[in-house]
Amino acid sequence: MKKNILITMLVLLMTGCATKSHYYVLSTAMQPSHVTPSTKSIGVAQVILPSYMDKRQLTIASSGNQITQLDSVLWAEDIDIGLTQRLISFLQKKFEQPNVFAYPWGVDRQPDIQVKLQINRFLAQGDKVYLDANYLIIDTKGHTSHAYLFNTTLKTSSEPSAIVNTMDNAFGKLEEDIADKIK
Repeated sequence: MKKNILITMLVLLMTGCATKSHYYVLSTAMQPSHVTPSTKSIGVAQVILPSYMDKRQLTIASSGNQITQLDSVLWAEDIDIGLTQRLISFLQKKFEQPNVFAYPWGVDRQPDIQVKLQINRFLAQGDKVYLDANYLIIDTKGHTSHAYLFNTTLKTSSEPSAIVNTMDNAFGKLEEDIADKIK
């Protein structure tokens, strides 16, 4: 009996050690390539992601219509909240403007510009990372809005850390594109 318990404990211990998880974040905003001071306040709605990104696991595409979630490669944060905070931080740096804030902003704090971002595809397949998105920029003072499409494809390797790094770079390109349209 003691021998069976000892063997069971050893198997469980070895299994636990063999499946070490790696945690990643995408929420650290890059330094903008150029800074453009602005006095306009900017409101950012929460980033909308594809439902396959609702889970904590990194998702990759095995084929055009099949995805795989890597159980030992995990996001250390809710990715939608992390990307929203990252976009806010980037826009604050880009425009040297502390008045960039997340929705809900309240009636007394309506921003001059609103940004609504929906990511439609954000994953690796083969040796590439794909980011397809659309976003809306609303000028609340001028009562105008403009919708934009964005897509980028960047080369990567199959290593999870390289995939996350490439996803980080792809989102950085999207941030720059959004900022260029706000100017």
